Amino acid sequence: MKPMLPTLRHELPSGHDWLYEVKYDGFRGILSVQSSDQISLQSRNGKELLSHFPEIKKHIHQLLEEHTLPLPLVLDGEVALLRSSFSTEFQELQVRGRMRNGQKILQAAASRPVTFLAFDLLQSEKKSYIQEPYLRRKEKLKEVFSRLQLPLEPAPSHPSTLQMVPYYRNLERVWELVLNDEGEGVVAKRSQSKWDAGKRSADWIKCKNWKHCQCFITALDDANDYFHIGVYHNGQIMPIGLFHFGLSAEEKRTVKTTIKQNSTEKNDSLYSIDPAITVEIVYLNWQDGKLREPHFKQFLFTTPPEACTLEQFMLDEASLPKEVDITHPEKTLFREVSITKLDYIRFLRKMSVVILPFLKNRPLTCIRFPHGVFGESFYQKNTPDYSPAFVETYKEDHIHYTLCNNLETLIWLGNQLALEFHVPFQKAGEEFVNEVVFDLDPPSRDHFSLAVKAATIMKGLFDGLNLKSFVKTSGNKGLQVYIPLPPGYTWEETGLFTEFIAHYLVSNNPGDFTTERLKKNRKGRLYVDYIQHGEGKTIIAPYSLRGNEEALVATPLWWDEVNENLNPEMFTINAVLRRFQENGCPFTGFDQVKASQPFDKVIDFLKKKANSNKKGTPKS
Repeated sequence: MKPMLPTLRHELPSGHDWLYEVKYDGFRGILSVQSSDQISLQSRNGKELLSHFPEIKKHIHQLLEEHTLPLPLVLDGEVALLRSSFSTEFQELQVRGRMRNGQKILQAAASRPVTFLAFDLLQSEKKSYIQEPYLRRKEKLKEVFSRLQLPLEPAPSHPSTLQMVPYYRNLERVWELVLNDEGEGVVAKRSQSKWDAGKRSADWIKCKNWKHCQCFITALDDANDYFHIGVYHNGQIMPIGLFHFGLSAEEKRTVKTTIKQNSTEKNDSLYSIDPAITVEIVYLNWQDGKLREPHFKQFLFTTPPEACTLEQFMLDEASLPKEVDITHPEKTLFREVSITKLDYIRFLRKMSVVILPFLKNRPLTCIRFPHGVFGESFYQKNTPDYSPAFVETYKEDHIHYTLCNNLETLIWLGNQLALEFHVPFQKAGEEFVNEVVFDLDPPSRDHFSLAVKAATIMKGLFDGLNLKSFVKTSGNKGLQVYIPLPPGYTWEETGLFTEFIAHYLVSNNPGDFTTERLKKNRKGRLYVDYIQHGEGKTIIAPYSLRGNEEALVATPLWWDEVNENLNPEMFTINAVLRRFQENGCPFTGFDQVKASQPFDKVIDFLKKKANSNKKGTPKS
């Protein structure tokens, strides 16, 4: 069965008859479950995909064991690697799709499983829904997923490999979600449309979230009509890709003639030309020096080639909020690793989907470095009077704290050169503690192995208590271990826990660990800082940069990375960007595990222990 296809447009239709879905960048597929032995996932071209994505089949077998599925069940959807609830990592999915080694496929499926995002129901039990209206199919799909206890909207934190794509009635809202997360686009669907197999229909209209760039043509390949394009970087021409589509027949003839007549060099079918023809190109993304899906948009007759620079290209590629003007993007922030303000802003933008959840509604303390890490720095708690209207604040103890609750605020703070983000352990206006954090602080990076040892012991302890724990680098010389908490725990209760764990570590390893606050008395031992977890205290936020010369990032880790090979200097801006793209975020699922944490049993035990100790204390 070939899927129904949307028609590409530059604008989406509006009106009461249209509903909207996020368009996910993945592999289109028809998932058919006839029985436990008859499961298939067919691509657009009829290719079987399950051999590449065995985690989907495995999850369906689990569903068959735990639930009564409405068989046969046929779903239309997209195989994707979720980056956020509204965006995916298509390049990494392509890597999965090209794998042929069975063992490597199984390893990839275990380490970062794909998700089948179901957006349509074609059959449930003996009833076909193909001729039913879209809205009816969507309602039935939601009913099936609800009965099977499957997610009703995409969530990277959810372990299910089957998740539903909901619809939206508000176009502005769904487009904003896609823009913020750099998603692929939006599909508009008529509420009464039927599902037409193999047809590209005007009842489904897709609009892509194009990026824009200005560049100049550098060459024509006459053999295939591909135009080479570039920008200036340090006075030299830097190629950024090719384009073929978008020109009208007349425009193409004119440009080809112009290039051939003014060519400076001909090599086989390739005609080179000096920068003169400036154009605007739209594309989906830029990876490994190549534009994906580039299309010609228009000639830029009033834009000189000299205005087409790599710096401007990188600014445009980042898809920054229009509300924030980036000043002095060329400013050097780190000399040792040659990182500019533009590099930092791009890091914040690319990582925003995992940075913002850990800043949201947390009164923020920033450390700003207005001249880079080699200049003076200062702490900032009070929101400046000149802050834009989109910056939310929270007043406590006469301080107007910044709440970094949106992308605009994050990029504005980055432009202010706030390099470090420190957050408390509870949200603004809330009474209870959100998480427990242990700060493991060795005397130097040369003693980092002590942090690895302490974290490993803690992991064993918490596993024994059935508490899910997470770990990250501090961005300097230590590690920080997190335990997400269910709602309702006080500072007094969490203090019982942190003190108990800290003293347990020290009493069992007195030569390696200490709770001594004075550095001179630690004598080369790791400081288990449980005092830092307290009311009014803060900790460096996940994925915050640190103000050290190496431009290190406070980086969430997978627990199996915490071993003798771990080195905190591995986690630079560029390394963290790569690992997030390739492996996702180890803190995915942080909030999801809170409800199931048996922290009450631990606290009850500690309270009884504390009461017992009090009763046993002799009167003076």
